[in-house]
Amino acid sequence: MRWTWRSMLVATVLALGVALGVAGAAPRSAPLPVTYNFFAGISAELSDHGGSLPGSNDYTCRPSRSHPNPVVLVHGTGGSQQTNWVSMVPTLKNEGYCVFALTYGELSSVWPVSRIGGLGPMDVSAWQLKLFVDNVLAETGAEKVDIVGHSQGTQIPTYWAKYYGGAPQIDKYVSLAPYWQGQDDGSDESNVTSAFVEGLGLSPDVVPDTTCPGCVDAPADQSFKEAINAGGGPYVEGITYTNIVTRNDQVISPYTSGILAGPAGIDVTNIVVQDTCPVDRSDHLSIVANQRSAAMVLNALDPEHPRAVPCLAVPPYTGA
Repeated sequence: MRWTWRSMLVATVLALGVALGVAGAAPRSAPLPVTYNFFAGISAELSDHGGSLPGSNDYTCRPSRSHPNPVVLVHGTGGSQQTNWVSMVPTLKNEGYCVFALTYGELSSVWPVSRIGGLGPMDVSAWQLKLFVDNVLAETGAEKVDIVGHSQGTQIPTYWAKYYGGAPQIDKYVSLAPYWQGQDDGSDESNVTSAFVEGLGLSPDVVPDTTCPGCVDAPADQSFKEAINAGGGPYVEGITYTNIVTRNDQVISPYTSGILAGPAGIDVTNIVVQDTCPVDRSDHLSIVANQRSAAMVLNALDPEHPRAVPCLAVPPYTGA
């Protein structure tokens, strides 16, 4: 082949383009390890006091075209941004989401009591969520977030959506172990909080009331439950909802309290995990820390790219 100045120029440009393409490509980070054990979140907190799980609360993260909404994780009673989400944070991050998690409703700013959340007045907790999401949107440049909540964390965003202007900022709303239609007397929920207290090495008397003192009196003339159900129910137009419940829930009784059809015009999907896998024995805790729930959450957040949900034996408490 005879090289002319034109062919040499073309070859040089092509070679330069390839080199620049390789040099300019963002390095792919290794996937984060995923631990399917709910109580491993306590170990994470003990090793990083007051910190965030790897993959979460990275304010340099910019949402991608395929995942334009940051995902905000809202923990349950007694939980925190680390203790509640040791499985979900790396799962979402590995899928390319910008992941954020807060601790709300803490009774003290001093560690470790500062990481026993979900015990303060629930309307105040909803305001904390509002401020947190406002910051996430400002820092990431996104227009909306997706919410993944657990237990009490399925209720708090509704108050924010209804009373603090949050509705236009929510796209998808995924609830794990919700209780839209009421719950039991809270005795087992108190035991859940106690597990966090003991796991962090605290004396039980540092938490004055583990039965959630903030679960009433918001707003002034209504209970919190009445407030979020005012106007025909907890759902808000423009938001897509997915409820994921387990028959083995020892806190939400009956478990069907988390199953609620949506009114006309609001998209609501209700999932009972045992309906597709009888050996799934996940309970109120392990429903947020197993591969099956993780796949269901990913499908709820990205229904255009569904994945198979494996049928696996899921034990209670840990999820491992």
